[in-house]
Amino acid sequence: MKVSHLNDKFFSRLETLSLNLKSDLAGYFGGRHLVKTYGQTVEFSDFREYQLGDDIRRIDWNLYSRFEKYFLKLFTDERQMKVQIFLDCSASMGKDNPEKQAYAIATAAAMGYLAVHNMDKVTFNFMTGNKCENPYGTIIGKNAFLRAISGLESMEFDGEDADIRACVTSSQDLSRGNGLSVIVSDFFTEYDWKAAVDYLLYMKRQVLLVQVVTPDEADPAYDGRVSLFDSEATNAADPKNMKMRITRGMQQAYQEALKDYYADMKAFCNKRGVSYVRVRTDDPIERVFFGQLLKAGIME
Repeated sequence: MKVSHLNDKFFSRLETLSLNLKSDLAGYFGGRHLVKTYGQTVEFSDFREYQLGDDIRRIDWNLYSRFEKYFLKLFTDERQMKVQIFLDCSASMGKDNPEKQAYAIATAAAMGYLAVHNMDKVTFNFMTGNKCENPYGTIIGKNAFLRAISGLESMEFDGEDADIRACVTSSQDLSRGNGLSVIVSDFFTEYDWKAAVDYLLYMKRQVLLVQVVTPDEADPAYDGRVSLFDSEATNAADPKNMKMRITRGMQQAYQEALKDYYADMKAFCNKRGVSYVRVRTDDPIERVFFGQLLKAGIME
């Protein structure tokens, strides 16, 4: 059965939030993000002494009458951010789990809505195998966003394991230093996703990783003899599919390996100043935005 978290109530609650950029933008004028450089807005910031070549129209003549020196008025600069959302559409993200698929879609859609609500640009990049597709182009404004959402909800998550590095580095949508790149995935992959993060940082982008996991992935309760099928296997004879007997010792080993993997992800992100949140599909979707992302500093 199709599951969806997207409705008017969900989006209206998001309007109380805004995306928080941690570094200055090199993007377009006309947005709502204040940066440290001085610009053309009406919000006063500071004064400095006149230097040869400055625009004399900015001279504050009141200060000149008091100090007999020329001072310029400086105003804050506002820029428009570009939010790039990379969504893992491989089979492990929801082929046999509608809730995981719906959770990933809702996370991507909410990030996109926050972008357009704050006058930013947004793109959705769908990753399967080593291919990255951007079917909607650059979205500006809520009307264009809502048209894209109808297509987003009908996405089928049945592709091959996403090579996140190849998808990110080959994306024609990538631009330098003008905003936030978000990767939504379970990150249970054999490919080198860390290289994708390093490439985004090289492109001077702020990076957010959202890891989506199900209760069964976080705490499996299988016991005894079972048949395991890889949702991304190409055929039934794929060696990833197997029959085995699961013991308590194997469950404990899985938990330890998963704990180590989480710790490695967190350490990697902390070292590089990358924001990282891990969400479970049995938690309310609102908790991601009004709890975890606020705590991580992505929202304000």
